[in-house]
Amino acid sequence: MGGGARRLAPGLLGQILLVLLSAGYAVGSVLGWGSPRVAAFMGDFGLSLAGLVACVSCVLYARRSRTRFRPAWLLFAFSSVMAAGGNAVWGWYEVVLRQSVPVPGLADLFFLLFAPPAIVGLLVLAKRPVTRAGWACLALDSWLIGGSLLTLSWSLALAHTTQFRGESVPRAALSLAYPLLDIALVSMVLALHFKRSAAGRFAINTAVGAFALTVLCDALFTSPLLRDSYRSGQLLDAGWFAGSLLLAYAPWVRSTRRAPAEEPVKVPPATRARTSTFAALTPYLAAAVCTLGLLYSAVNAPSVDRVVLITACTVVLALVLRQGIMLVDNIALTQELAHKEEHFRSLVQGSSDVIMIVAPSGVLRYVSPAASGVYGREAESMLGCELASLIHPEDLGQVVHEIRRFLAADPGCEPTTRIECRFKSGCGDWLNVESTVNRLHGGLILNSRDVTERVRLQAQLQHNAEHDPLTDLPNRALFTRRVRRALKGRRTGDTGVAVLFIDLDGFKGVNDSIGHQAGDELLVQAARRLHESVRSGDTAARLGGDEFAALIVGEGTRDVAEREQQIKDLAERLRVALSLPYMIEGHEVRIAASIGVAFAENGLGAGELLRNADLAMYRAKGLGKDRVELYVPQLQTEAARRTALAGRLRTALDEGEFALLHQPVVCLHTGAVEVVTAEARWRSAQGILFTPEEFLRGPGDAERGGALGRWLLGEAIAEAAERRAEGHTTPVSVRLGARALLDRATTPLTSVEALLTRYALPSGALQIALRLDDPRVPLDTLERRLNVLRRLGVRIGLDGFGAGHATIEALRRLPSRRAHARPEPRQRSRGLGPALQDHRRSAADRHRPRPVHRRRGRRPRRTGHRPPGARLHPRAGPRLLRPAGRAPAATRARARHVPRAGPPSRSLAPPGSAPR
Repeated sequence: MGGGARRLAPGLLGQILLVLLSAGYAVGSVLGWGSPRVAAFMGDFGLSLAGLVACVSCVLYARRSRTRFRPAWLLFAFSSVMAAGGNAVWGWYEVVLRQSVPVPGLADLFFLLFAPPAIVGLLVLAKRPVTRAGWACLALDSWLIGGSLLTLSWSLALAHTTQFRGESVPRAALSLAYPLLDIALVSMVLALHFKRSAAGRFAINTAVGAFALTVLCDALFTSPLLRDSYRSGQLLDAGWFAGSLLLAYAPWVRSTRRAPAEEPVKVPPATRARTSTFAALTPYLAAAVCTLGLLYSAVNAPSVDRVVLITACTVVLALVLRQGIMLVDNIALTQELAHKEEHFRSLVQGSSDVIMIVAPSGVLRYVSPAASGVYGREAESMLGCELASLIHPEDLGQVVHEIRRFLAADPGCEPTTRIECRFKSGCGDWLNVESTVNRLHGGLILNSRDVTERVRLQAQLQHNAEHDPLTDLPNRALFTRRVRRALKGRRTGDTGVAVLFIDLDGFKGVNDSIGHQAGDELLVQAARRLHESVRSGDTAARLGGDEFAALIVGEGTRDVAEREQQIKDLAERLRVALSLPYMIEGHEVRIAASIGVAFAENGLGAGELLRNADLAMYRAKGLGKDRVELYVPQLQTEAARRTALAGRLRTALDEGEFALLHQPVVCLHTGAVEVVTAEARWRSAQGILFTPEEFLRGPGDAERGGALGRWLLGEAIAEAAERRAEGHTTPVSVRLGARALLDRATTPLTSVEALLTRYALPSGALQIALRLDDPRVPLDTLERRLNVLRRLGVRIGLDGFGAGHATIEALRRLPSRRAHARPEPRQRSRGLGPALQDHRRSAADRHRPRPVHRRRGRRPRRTGHRPPGARLHPRAGPRLLRPAGRAPAATRARARHVPRAGPPSRSLAPPGSAPR
């Protein structure tokens, strides 16, 4: 409030100062100023000083202003200085010379020059007409006002003034000049009051008030009642004094909104209507005043004065001319209005939008013909209906609230608003309608259009953006958003919210074996099963590829164990449902599902919850797939450890932290070592040896695995050449993946050939155990590459046959001489001794691939077995495994990992330690 008071202080201070000075001067005039000399001084030089103040104020404002009103204020300054000069001459004679003011004299000249600049200045402030008819009406209105005032004034007073009574002609003419100029000034004041410009409304009103007060004092001065008894310093001077001060204050007036004097001010419609009515009645009121003057002259005089008669006739003639001009103008306006109305009607009737006019009561008063095409209802049938009866009940409250808010808002700030709701059509359906609303005399105009198709397309685009195009399940973005919303609405301590991360085991094999189209159909059926297995309040989503997820919303229970068991049972049901056979293009396809479950916890976000479920899913895959695993905090620790291990692995190859170990393959019949398998081990800073399966688990493992394969191949061939130089001719076997073998950047054939040539290894000294680790590898390309290696003398074997992606088709087509059959992960986890001891239970598994091998000339091999009773047997060369007796189950066995024979510096396994 203090800041507002400081902003209003200058204007309020000026008003207070104006009132105090005017009131003080009036009080002094009433009291006679204490002496005749002081009264004469204040009545002459006081008014002169007030005129000079008004002059200086108008000049200063005109210098600041750059609007079209600047000449008006300069003219007002000239009028003020003329009034100041006339009063100064009066003071010179009355106060200084103590003589009577000569009439006519210099003072009369100054006073006569006061009115013309003021009249011209008021014309400048008036609203300029835009047509010639407007200019003619302005001139006629001015004469109507002036003629009527002249008629009335002549009948009341001026007729007596023309009787010279012995006065000279100049003095008589001067007596008539004052009232005639005042009449002209009053005419302009009245005309300007109704035709003033909208800009600077408050300043113009103040200036008009100042001139009106001055003219009123002039009229009283020239009246017979005060003319003979007037003395300087009387109360009449207070009116002139206040008029001059008011004119000095006028240019600095500001509106209530602190707008500049030139800024257009918006006038309320009711005020504008009243002003227009008064402006239209002004000529007729002037004619009425003229008639009263004529009647007064006719009643009080034996004959009508010729001046009154001539003036009245000219006023009547002006009124007739004005009426004729207005009639012609009205005819033109009527024709233009009819043309615009016809144009508007054609636009409304031809518009595809429905235009409706709603009365303040809410009843439809007009409906355009387009309603039949948009709403399916005739426009006539909608007339008289309430708008609320056509709007959907669920949207009615929102529409009413928006309309009330719109009607209460400022029309200048918010001329229109937009409403979207459902509208009842002629057939009973609900259409999505968008309406632009405008005000109309308390009612509304609605410009409506059907946007049902647009709303449908927007909904479809929104659905497509949030759902998977193949399965129509929510995608990752929508699923994450729903998880975030579920966590936000979860109560503290509520463990009911859970996320299931699902991966389809074996999907890639199906996709590559029977085609991508069949794989897509498999995903669609799996998604349907997943969607049907969860509750209606839960969310099933496809995250990408063969990965799915499910959000299980809690039921508010606080029993953690019970809720975890419920979620785990649900996950088991999902696993079983997804593992049932699928019929794809007439084929029965079987896959499995690995599911990880994570529960919501306090302070856990959506991203962390999804990450925990993902870790649990990978744990399920690592434990043999086709199972459900719950998230435990140790998984995060293990993931962090693997990430750190992968980070250290980047520099391990360059810094020589890898060791090459050899695993002898011993013939169980003869005990001879047929081949040694070269394998890489990484010795950590703590002295722990890690296998590739332990540290190649993370982003970028394919690239690091390729680099490791190049190192392994080079080191194995180099050490094989050293052993051959020492007399050990046992071939060396290197295990490589199919993808790495085809990648020329990883293991180019020229490198194999160069290594064999460099170390002079004969044919058969190098064997490659091919690991089919990627089903996407084309067998045709792989077969051509293997044939090139065979021509170099490299022996080829299939590693891991019977598990993973090693299929009978690969065994039939690829040029391999051996097949290494590997047991299932669960079988390996129990140990290989019981598997060999239970010969009758595992004989079928061991002998199943043999017929194919024998037809292809291949020799079968069972890897990963250690026969019962096998013992370490020292002999020349590497440490070997040798059986204690005959083992009928297999012809070859692979010994435990041992380092190659040689100097201690080449063996990284410490004495007595068991390498991993």
